[in-house]
Amino acid sequence: MAERGRWRKEEMSQLGNSQEKIDTIIREAREKKASDIHLSEGMPVWYRVNGRLIQAETQIPSEEMAEMLTDILSERQRKLFDTGKDADFAIRTSDGHRQRVNVFRQQKKMAATIRLLNAHIPTLEELKMPTLLYQLAEEPRGLILVTGPTGSGKSTTLAAMIEHMNQVSDRHIITIEDPVEYVYENKKSLIHQREVGEDVESFAAALRSALREDPDVILVGEMRDYETIQAALLAAETGHLVLSTLHTTGATQTVERIIDACPTSGQNQVRIQLAGTLKGIISQCLIPCEGGMARVAATELLTGTDAILNLVREGKTHQIGSIMQVSGNAAMHTLNMDLSRLVKQGYISRENALAYTNNKAEIQQYL
Repeated sequence: MAERGRWRKEEMSQLGNSQEKIDTIIREAREKKASDIHLSEGMPVWYRVNGRLIQAETQIPSEEMAEMLTDILSERQRKLFDTGKDADFAIRTSDGHRQRVNVFRQQKKMAATIRLLNAHIPTLEELKMPTLLYQLAEEPRGLILVTGPTGSGKSTTLAAMIEHMNQVSDRHIITIEDPVEYVYENKKSLIHQREVGEDVESFAAALRSALREDPDVILVGEMRDYETIQAALLAAETGHLVLSTLHTTGATQTVERIIDACPTSGQNQVRIQLAGTLKGIISQCLIPCEGGMARVAATELLTGTDAILNLVREGKTHQIGSIMQVSGNAAMHTLNMDLSRLVKQGYISRENALAYTNNKAEIQQYL
């Protein structure tokens, strides 16, 4: 391994330009089935494979790392980076694959994290997602949220839902992303993809513009602030289907996060808007399968039934979990219910179920 590592290092030094170097790193990461690459000046290259970090075989000499990372930035991104801000963008390698990149500084040195994206948009069936997501994707209007921690597959789930719409309905779909990740081909639907920082100034600005662009469906990459939340709720209220993400870990927390992001004086109005538009919340996390060679999504699924929406309207969000536990006929389930299902079906171990649960006492009862 050490000898191969030296050879790889010499090979990288001989490659002609930064694009060839980054292509080599990304190609090796894809061969390892990695989800992310970590690059830092003066440090080894690391891959994340099935949720675990491993050192790469290919290494880049420290003096070449900063040059490579600088070269993949556009002129606009370099100016932004020089002001002390991170640079978020997507790159396409010579084999046609797209990657999401974040370049940042740590200890006055350059570093980057690269998320590897698949050219193929998986189906909801391939992702083993609940069949109710097909029904949610076919809703004519309302708000659908996909939530979970970073790296939990939110973007992929949303892409699968958009691709399902693209195949079965004739709708005008506008996506607002930072950066654009999956690229769609128009099938039955017309899809326009706008990138924040390149095509439009911000999520909120793009949402306001979208209302004048005859959309049926609007995908908002992330609801980061009150202004974006307000614009998304308005779009859902005015007869559009809006899909977005939040970095929350459960349906109840998602509802509370949206309300808490708003000024106190406007929170009652937001509750009313949510109660009038919410169609569903899919919370998910990726858990290593038995054997550790793949990961499977565990989900918490909330649907906008009258009982749920009434709790949202009245500010009784703490009761949502109880309603979900007894609403199997509405296709709802909690995270613990799904974790116990995955254990019983042999997908994940009992130990991993306990590691990912938000209530160990409850899941032990299920198991």
